[in-house]
Amino acid sequence: MPITTTAQPRPPGQLTSPGQMPPDNRGRSGLRGVVGLARAGVRTVVRSWTTTPGRLTLIATGLVILTLLTGLTAAVMAQQKTDAVSELTNRREPLTAAAGQVYRALSDADATASSSFLSTGDEPPALRVRFINDIAQAGVFLARAASDPEAGPEISRQIDIIGEYLPIYAELVGTARANNQQGFPAGAAYLREASQLMQSTILPAAEALYEADTRALADRQAEARGFPWLTALLVTGLLAALIATQLYLKRRTKRVFNIGLVVATAAIVVGMLWSSAALITQSVLISSSETNGSEQVDRLVRARIAGLKARVDETLLLVSRGEGQQYAEEFTRMSEEMAGKDGRGGLLAEARAAAEGHDALAATLDKAQEHAAAWLKAHAKVRDLDDEGEYLEAASVAIDDTREDSSARAFNKLDIELNTAIQHGRQNFFDDASDAGAALTLLPWGWIVLGFVAAGGVAVGIQERLREYR
Repeated sequence: MPITTTAQPRPPGQLTSPGQMPPDNRGRSGLRGVVGLARAGVRTVVRSWTTTPGRLTLIATGLVILTLLTGLTAAVMAQQKTDAVSELTNRREPLTAAAGQVYRALSDADATASSSFLSTGDEPPALRVRFINDIAQAGVFLARAASDPEAGPEISRQIDIIGEYLPIYAELVGTARANNQQGFPAGAAYLREASQLMQSTILPAAEALYEADTRALADRQAEARGFPWLTALLVTGLLAALIATQLYLKRRTKRVFNIGLVVATAAIVVGMLWSSAALITQSVLISSSETNGSEQVDRLVRARIAGLKARVDETLLLVSRGEGQQYAEEFTRMSEEMAGKDGRGGLLAEARAAAEGHDALAATLDKAQEHAAAWLKAHAKVRDLDDEGEYLEAASVAIDDTREDSSARAFNKLDIELNTAIQHGRQNFFDDASDAGAALTLLPWGWIVLGFVAAGGVAVGIQERLREYR
């Protein structure tokens, strides 16, 4: 007898068969819900746009958002400009100056070490102290240059090179000095080795460090005076939208002015005019700080570097005792780069021409050119004496700064005037850059206030029109 079974109804949630799960439609349902909400939102906006009150509400919402966005963007832009100027004066320029001082101290140390070997008898204590101070100052300025939190790999690499080889150089000079004091000829060999290390490795790294910092300074100056395109586009678009809205309301309501929108437009116009005046002033002053400040300082630092190189060559030429033709050639090249053949050309002439209108700087450079000419004249005397076999007299003229005809005396005066000129250039930079920062005073907060005033004017102005439809 066949057995028949009757299908039992499946309780809710029971598996249809062993191991089979019901399909999970939660993800799909969630996506459909989001799409549905988006479609509903679009339909609501479309329906609102078909009625005048709805259209006015949408316009008011869009204008308020655009106004607040424009005010915020303009305030951020103004603050970034202010910060850029502050960074120029508080960090970027001092770092560049420190890098230049690293080179000066190192080069002067090398020249001083060479000069001490030209002295007859015991080493003059003044030269010893000067060498020690130069090495110490180089360490201080190097630490300052290394404090840059944004130092790139190039700057870090040059700092590492100087830090690695400077102790080796100081040790070689110490060995050369010890041998020289005992009358051993090996002292001159150690000195040449030390100077070769300084000239071929340490000073090129110091010069590269200065050039990298100078480029970073120029980049920040360009950034500080750059045109704020995004802010300009937003302000222009907002003004166009405000004017278009007023024209639309004029056609719909037959009223010429909407007080709220007029206030909003006036606030944005005030912000635009204020920003234009401030940014133009700031850009002009930043350019002036570059032309009369940092570019002039760079020109003078390069002149000083060339002069220091030539001074080292001058002393090494005597130390080499007739075997330093390369030093003679290098002296001619560096001295002409700095001051031409007669002391009134080269980089000094360029700096003097650029100093017109800056009386203090011009007067300082006039003195520098006089001392450069005196130095070249004294150097020619040193070479004549050395060529005639008057080595001791030639060495005396080269290093004895108590003599009126001394090469050392003339060069020291030249270096002092160059340092003074550099300080004048730095002061010009700080004066112009500080004025550039002052031109942006309160502009960030001004845009925040004006943005809220404009947004409030839009809201009140259109709300007045909406009341007419109630």
